[in-house]
Amino acid sequence: MSEDIAGLPVAEFAFPGPLRDKLVGAILSGAKTSTTGLLAAYEAEGEALPEAGARFAVIDSAGRPVAVIETTEVRVVPIGEVDLAHAVDEGEGDTSLETWRAGHERFFTSAPMREILGDPGFTVTDATPVVLERFRVLDRLS
Repeated sequence: MSEDIAGLPVAEFAFPGPLRDKLVGAILSGAKTSTTGLLAAYEAEGEALPEAGARFAVIDSAGRPVAVIETTEVRVVPIGEVDLAHAVDEGEGDTSLETWRAGHERFFTSAPMREILGDPGFTVTDATPVVLERFRVLDRLS
């Protein structure tokens, strides 16, 4: 299948660099079928939440489209309620909620994320709302 990506919204996983490259590789290999975002980041950027059936062009660190994905499920939950299946399906090698949570807290409280949020002291608690998204790859472009 060769998906026409013209006009598709872009899906950016993490910030450009090693983490994005790792995540894009996991998407292309099929290991990554879920992702987690901060609800506050969607709100800060004025971005609507994804909906089931939405399609996106995944870009790599150089901004090149590498895949087309389709959202299959979206849920908003407190980060303290994320289940292990979702964490494992993120394809980053986490085998416990503790390691998954620690990695996500590091990312969510990083300087670039705090800048997006406009909150230099942003911290994560069990009640912090996150957007859990499941997706499937429709087409690999590279």
